[in-house]
Amino acid sequence: MFIIMSFSFTKMHGAGNDFAIIDARAHDIALDAATLANRHTGIGADQVIVLKKSANADAFMQIFNADGSEVAACGNASRCVGQLLAAELNADELVIETKAGLLECRRDAGGLITVDMGLVRFDWREIPLASPQDTAALSFPGLPQGMAINVGNPHCVFFVPDVAAIDLAGIGAALEHHPLFLERCNIEFAEITAPDTVRVRVWERGSGITLACGTGACAVGVAAFRRGLTGRRVSIDMDGGRLAVEYLKDGHVLLSGQTAISFTGVWHGH
Repeated sequence: MFIIMSFSFTKMHGAGNDFAIIDARAHDIALDAATLANRHTGIGADQVIVLKKSANADAFMQIFNADGSEVAACGNASRCVGQLLAAELNADELVIETKAGLLECRRDAGGLITVDMGLVRFDWREIPLASPQDTAALSFPGLPQGMAINVGNPHCVFFVPDVAAIDLAGIGAALEHHPLFLERCNIEFAEITAPDTVRVRVWERGSGITLACGTGACAVGVAAFRRGLTGRRVSIDMDGGRLAVEYLKDGHVLLSGQTAISFTGVWHGH
């Protein structure tokens, strides 16, 4: 299989969480994800997504953060890729393979994509943390108790009275690299605004402040239910828009929301 330097891409977003999606199912592609994600000299994206062939699913989704680091899961990217594959295959049900496992996607009559993000995990070894901890009650100076959750990637959720008052850039950067989190961590600050609605701001591992985060929305929905703050179905209001999360009794979590194609183009490399 030959390797090409120039390739087409599709720019998509889910609630403002944006992605450069590259189809490499037909040929290998030489790329530098950090260069592509750069908003001044590249395409600009929170994550770069590379689609590859899969023997187990409709496609394999490789995920790179804006800093070039590879990660196992991305909820909003899964929904965007689900939209592309559903249109391509003319199918309402499909499966995407990721390093976190197989994700089942469903397209409803209105075109909305729902992704089963899989089984949520809470054990300190599964986050993973550097030492045994009660993941439902993590302590950090000056912050309320955090809850660590793995939704294919690590998250720590804090419930606060006013998310607008949080120094997200300062606290998020520090906590992402806290030695407790062996693989760094995504950080969410959440404010309960109604019995079934949560306002969230997010610091994404490897990308910084983003307008939305799909796995982050899932983590917050699960954390809110475990704390007794909401039911199993919640609306998550992020800076870029609203996502819907449902924490199922079998331990899986569903993520729904709008997706959109922003533009398409060709990257010529540099």
